Amino acid sequence: MKGPVVIVIAVVAALVGYFAAGAINKPAEMKAAAPAAKKAEPAKASGGTLAAVKAKGVLSCGVSTGLPGFSAPDKSNKWSGLDVDVCRAVAAAVLGSADKVKFTPLTAKERFTALQSGEIDILSRNTTWTHTRDTSLGLNFAGVSYYDGQGFMVSTKLGVKSAKELSGAAVCIQAGTTTELNLADYFRFNNLKYKSVVFDTSDQSVKGFESGRCDVLTSDQSQLYALRTKLADPTKAVVLPEIISKEPLGPVVRQGDDQWFNIVKWTLNALINAEELGINAGNVASMKSSKNPSVQRVLGTASDMGKKLGLGNDWAANAIGQVGNYSEIFERNVGKGTPLNIARGVNALWSKGGIMYAPPIR
Repeated sequence: MKGPVVIVIAVVAALVGYFAAGAINKPAEMKAAAPAAKKAEPAKASGGTLAAVKAKGVLSCGVSTGLPGFSAPDKSNKWSGLDVDVCRAVAAAVLGSADKVKFTPLTAKERFTALQSGEIDILSRNTTWTHTRDTSLGLNFAGVSYYDGQGFMVSTKLGVKSAKELSGAAVCIQAGTTTELNLADYFRFNNLKYKSVVFDTSDQSVKGFESGRCDVLTSDQSQLYALRTKLADPTKAVVLPEIISKEPLGPVVRQGDDQWFNIVKWTLNALINAEELGINAGNVASMKSSKNPSVQRVLGTASDMGKKLGLGNDWAANAIGQVGNYSEIFERNVGKGTPLNIARGVNALWSKGGIMYAPPIR
């Protein structure tokens, strides 16, 4: 009889323990229950750069050490150029004044470090958008402000009419640029030999070319036209017809701040859209009364496009009114009436035979 009694007692004890544990733990389980899930919301950008720029009251812009037409200081240290105007447009959009910019001259080797470290807020320095730069440096390219391609400039006394006649030539190149790799690819593919003469800055490259240290100077074609103006006698150098690469140039910002990325990207887009819509620095005020919905969205008269960027709705109107549309910026700095005398070419609007095109502001 002892065995069955023990078994019954054990079973009863187990049941009592089970229900007691449930009674004790139930309130705890109820407390631990997760609250009802809320509908997911889009992640919000930190806006750190915008806040910092507003706090400083000035935009820090990285530019070249001096490239006529794109970023160069005059005798009074006033900067001008296509790249300079991109920064001035961003300053107008963000701070309300295109003059609130601090320009920091940087070599090709220095430019990315300066942006990564936070020394500058935006890099607008004839910089090519490439896969490696976009994916491995912690940077974002905000669009294309100038479509370019690498070319060659030679002394007229060399008597060369094609890049394929340059085998054995000494070539001046600038360190830290896509130029070096493109040059190696082109000469290897065409079974040509060359000797590279490397310099840190574009000014040094020009001096090396002019002094005879090299037979050829290679760079983006726009830069070659700009650098030719620095020669004692520009007529003694000619730019060869070949273009050996694609060099889409544009402004760059740090990754991790989507709001700032959007501000720079859409300011550039606004300048291009303004040209297409016929909005310019001279008529921006009168165009605010336009009934065209696209114009109204750009100028902020019937939309909150600026608010979506964390800016006032007159952000684009300020940029266009103070700096001009893309056409005005191009012609003023590198166009037919300048020493560079560069035709619009592929940088003309898509509707006028070029490939310049911006997403719509809507």
